[in-house]
Order: sequence, then structure tokens, then C-alpha cells
Amino acid sequence: MPQRFHVIVTDTLAEVGPERKILDDVADVTLLQTYDEADVAKRGGEADVLLVYHTIKITEKTIATLAKCRGIIRCGVGYDNVDLEAAGKRGIVVCNVPDYGTEEVADHALMMLLAIARRFVPACLSVKGGAWDHTVAYGTPRLRGRTLGVVGCGRIGSAMVLRAKAIGMRVVIFDPIKPDGLEKSLGVERVHRLEDLLKQAEFVSVHCPLTPQTRHLLNAKTLALLPRGAYVINTARGPCVDPNGLLEALEAGHVAYAALDVVEGEPSISDAVRQHPRIVLTPHTAFYSVEGYQEMRSKGAEEGRRILTGEAVRNPVNLQVLKDARCRVS
Repeated sequence: MPQRFHVIVTDTLAEVGPERKILDDVADVTLLQTYDEADVAKRGGEADVLLVYHTIKITEKTIATLAKCRGIIRCGVGYDNVDLEAAGKRGIVVCNVPDYGTEEVADHALMMLLAIARRFVPACLSVKGGAWDHTVAYGTPRLRGRTLGVVGCGRIGSAMVLRAKAIGMRVVIFDPIKPDGLEKSLGVERVHRLEDLLKQAEFVSVHCPLTPQTRHLLNAKTLALLPRGAYVINTARGPCVDPNGLLEALEAGHVAYAALDVVEGEPSISDAVRQHPRIVLTPHTAFYSVEGYQEMRSKGAEEGRRILTGEAVRNPVNLQVLKDARCRVS
């Protein structure tokens, strides 16, 4: 009789129908419905694969209990809530789902750019409040010919580039990781220092992962490099933007408006950020569409299936620290 495995899904989901459909012939699937990693630690010894979403943290303490786990799948793009090194030194591969929400996040970033540039929220609130005052739009810039700086030009950043070009913006990219020539394939300009990007970016849109190098990438010092009256959009990770530095720049008038789908410490947000009249907020929804959510779930489960059936994984993110892998990685 073929070996039967055990896949544990930690957080977020209300049911695991799509996961069972993909994994049912090779594994039993258990849904913990917990945001407390202590619950994962209690069940960790049973897991051959963990499917993890955004909210829960998987630290070394929990990873140490994963005695037979072959892989941790972060069902989403970012993986900063999983300790890559702790997993790697135990032979556990960590994978993500890097492409499920590319269109959605890029659409959302462009929407936020348009919303703050066109004064959409104050105009809407003004009308709903009983007024009909076109002066609420005063200060709105023409977008054609304006410079958009894109920080991070992976799948989502590249999709944002194409959208911004379609409405006539001049686009400049900064990404120290991507190889030379990316700018040629996208038909945009490129700089190799963040400060060179910020000095010319009338709009800046953040699309980089959260790493020690990108934490508070936009802060009081770097925001001061932007042209006065610039606009800031963040659909990447909250801590990429220092909220205190952003508030200082807004109060000084150096930044005109900001649009944030992610914030540091979410879902907790300071009242200063939440109530600021020139900050537009959405609750980390850029990733979502009906189709995208299903794609995220199915691709996460498919990566888990590859681990269990001996196929090479497609999207490992901790190979640089992975030792004696418990599954096939190439």
C-alpha cells in the first residue's frame, strides 16, 4: 500500500476543499484554523508538509518540532513570516507562490496611484456629504509625462511598469537583483542606486520583498530625496515604509499623498496613520480576486504535492541556507 502523508494547513482558511482535491490521493489534509504558532508546534510532528498563509509566524521554535516535515509552503508571494534559515538547517525547503496575484496587485497599485492623484477619496466624500464642489480636485496633476519610480521590478513591479506606461507615464526602475537588460525588455529607464531613483520620482511605487535591506527603505531621510509634492504607493510589505518618516514627510508637505495597502504592524495601525487626511488605506486586499485566491490555494497545494511525490519543487526561496534537503529541489 502506498505511503500516505499528512499535510497541515495552519491559518486563514475556513475549509480545505481545493487542497483535498489536489492532495487527496497522497495525503490527509488537516486544517488547524489557528494564528498561534504554539498550536502548530503541538501538531508539528505529524506534518510532512505545512501550508502557511500570511498571518501566522513560523519561527525556529516551531520549526524545531517539525521532525518529518519536508517542506513549508508559504501560500502567497511574501515569506518574511517564515524563518528561512531555521528551516534550511533542518533540511526543510521553504517555497512560495510568487505569481498568483501579479495582475491583482499591479491593478491595485495603479488604482491607488490614480485615486490619490485624482483626489478620488476627498471628492467622493465631499459629494456624499452633500456638497458639489469641484475645487476638491484642485492640485490634481496630469499624469502623462510624470515620472513614476518603481522600487523592485519582479513580476508585480514589471506589471505595474506596463500599466503606468499605458497611461503615458515615464517610468524609471530600481532593482539591484535583476540582471542587466530588464529595462530594455520593458522599454523603461533604469538606475542602480535608490537615491538616483528617488530624486526624480514624482510618484514612487514599492514592489520589493521585505528583507533586512528593505525594512524602512522609505524613511525620513530617503523620502526627503523625493521632489516636493511627491506621491507614495506601497502594496508590497508594510515595514518597507517607515510610518513615522512618512508622517513627517506628509506634515512637512514634502509628500503630497500616500496610498498604503500594507502598514507596519498590521492590523494594528496608529491613529495618526489611520486618520491622516492625505493617506488612503486598504486592508491588505491588493492580492485578492476570486480567481487569484483560488489560484493561490491550488498552486500552494500543487507545490506540496510535488514535495510528497518526489518531483522537484518549482519555487524554493531558501536554497542558500538549505542543507541536506528532505525533498527534491532540482
